Amino acid sequence: MLHLRLIVPADRTKEVVDAIESTVGTTHLVVLPGAARTPAGDLVLCDVAREAGDELIAAIRALGIAETGSIAVENIDLSLSARADKAERDAPGEGADAVLWEHLTDVTHEESTLSVTYIAFLAIATMIAACGVVLDNSILIVGAMAVGPEFGPLAGVCTAIVQRAPRLALRSLIALIGGFAFAMVVTVCFSYAMDAFDLFSKAQLEADRPNTSFIFAPDWLSFVVAALAGAAGMLSLTSAKSGALVGVAISVTTVPAAANAAVALSYSDFDQTWHSTQQLLLNLLGIIVAGTLTLLAQKWFWTKQRERTPAKTEKA
Repeated sequence: MLHLRLIVPADRTKEVVDAIESTVGTTHLVVLPGAARTPAGDLVLCDVAREAGDELIAAIRALGIAETGSIAVENIDLSLSARADKAERDAPGEGADAVLWEHLTDVTHEESTLSVTYIAFLAIATMIAACGVVLDNSILIVGAMAVGPEFGPLAGVCTAIVQRAPRLALRSLIALIGGFAFAMVVTVCFSYAMDAFDLFSKAQLEADRPNTSFIFAPDWLSFVVAALAGAAGMLSLTSAKSGALVGVAISVTTVPAAANAAVALSYSDFDQTWHSTQQLLLNLLGIIVAGTLTLLAQKWFWTKQRERTPAKTEKA
């Protein structure tokens, strides 16, 4: 269940209440006239089943409440109420499958910002991966994958395509391209420093590396894995089951490929640089294509669910 806390101008309260009462899956409606001070208005509270949340939030936004008042949404971890149970039964679909598009847009907008923290995490992850590729250490590769924050802007690109939000797309692409470019430049400098201290060598880079050679060997299997990870990643963001996102992070070799390209470039090994770059681009493309298709499928599915849901005929 979700809890909505709304600050509504007094002259729009009836419309908001009507929207809540006509949405299947809502209950626990409370109206406190004149309770809000900044901005001034009525305080409206209600609970809604997660699978009906997106429809209700969209209806309230259509009334202009986001501009004239406030819409706050919280997850309810525990609700002991027969009415809440009935609301969840009446709502279409399953809560774990529900997509809150406003929440997804907000999350991806935040995660796809080219911030100092984002750049720092990506640069650190790439340097860890550089150690992994030179030492042929798969543990370091997995660690670097888990640290890398690049799925945020990738999800932002997918969301922007589906929601037709060019600003979000531009912001996400800037974060993605700018972040990797900066991280790779830092890793090239890091590689030079490690070489100066005799911790890296060209011989290590060009030696047989059975544990990490897949990083610079792009093929169709790489694209398939990236596509599967992209689909799983978007499902983890849009559903209530977000624990799978860590698994996605360690499934795709974006950060290690960037690291291998940077280290190879520092030793003028342009063959490995090119193949690692191909691997990076192939994985990014696979994630974006699969993530976008996953969102489009979810959007179509929930549209059909709403079409089959009868209007609410009695107050919760």
